[in-house]
Amino acid sequence: MILSFFDQFMIPQTLGIPLILIAIMTPPLLILTSSSRLISNRLSTLQTWMLKTLTKQLMLPIGLRGHKWASMLLAITLLLISMNLLGLLPYTFTPTTQLSMNMALAIPMWLTTVLVGMRNQPTISLGHLLPEGTPTLLIPILIVIETISLFIRPLALGVRLTANLTAGHLLIQLISTAAFVLMPSMTLTASMAFIILLLLTGLEIAVAMIQAYVF
Repeated sequence: MILSFFDQFMIPQTLGIPLILIAIMTPPLLILTSSSRLISNRLSTLQTWMLKTLTKQLMLPIGLRGHKWASMLLAITLLLISMNLLGLLPYTFTPTTQLSMNMALAIPMWLTTVLVGMRNQPTISLGHLLPEGTPTLLIPILIVIETISLFIRPLALGVRLTANLTAGHLLIQLISTAAFVLMPSMTLTASMAFIILLLLTGLEIAVAMIQAYVF
């Protein structure tokens, strides 16, 4: 029983082909549409509004020179949101519960941020390693600590996304299993568990979108 709870995080395969490839390719197919008109229907209007709002929120803390990264950041955000939300459907697989995939996204983004910062503003980038007003005796220790925290940042990004989604999926499966088992003998308790399951599902939808934005 304990092992079966974690079976949902194993990459499913069919004829030796990992289905994670299909899971990653599905979100872009749902978002991208082809039409000769600028706005084809209400769904396209909703998608355009969502993309505009999301882009505005992503680019708000970034200067004008950083807006050239908007398309890449928006694509990664939409990919994460789509996979997180699709993973909440029954009999589906969530690729973002795999630490390897999250690290594959986090490390290049972190490395790009560090390299671009060192190339464009090397003084300010190196200045972050030493807070202003630090006593002389603490300067070597703080430089080492800040350097370690800088290299741990991509690991923190990947682990945060993996841990939040994994914990949410486990809670949903535990509560749904309890509601199913208790239904014949303890109807009232099972009904309360079902209500908690509905509330938890709504919370997980919010967590799926928030975690993609935080990433």
